[in-house]
Amino acid sequence: MTHPPASVKPTSAELGVLQAIWQIGPATVKQVHAAMSSGRDDLTYANVLRLMQIMHAKGLLKRDESERSHVYATAQSQKATQGGLVKDLIRKAFAGSGKALVLAALRDGHVSKQERAEIEELLRGEES
Repeated sequence: MTHPPASVKPTSAELGVLQAIWQIGPATVKQVHAAMSSGRDDLTYANVLRLMQIMHAKGLLKRDESERSHVYATAQSQKATQGGLVKDLIRKAFAGSGKALVLAALRDGHVSKQERAEIEELLRGEES
């Protein structure tokens, strides 16, 4: 399996496509458009098609052309993609400190009480 170069970071629009595919699994453009367009009248099928074609050319998506309707899948797992983005964010915005990122998220209300409890459980080593 080929992976996109480490320098290829998805744009926010591309992340929307990746999130849709992570949620529904390998899908056609029609399925991705349906998943993304709920409550978004501005998102046309043509826009999603073009975006997915660009993502395929960049190596962010794989395309199975064996069927009439091409089926797209992510080139990397959700965990790998998010890990790369977090690493880049830590390096660029937090001077390489993962601790600074975590503290900023916890201090600035970006973490719900439930999420905080899950984090505490993980830190205590109780995660199975």
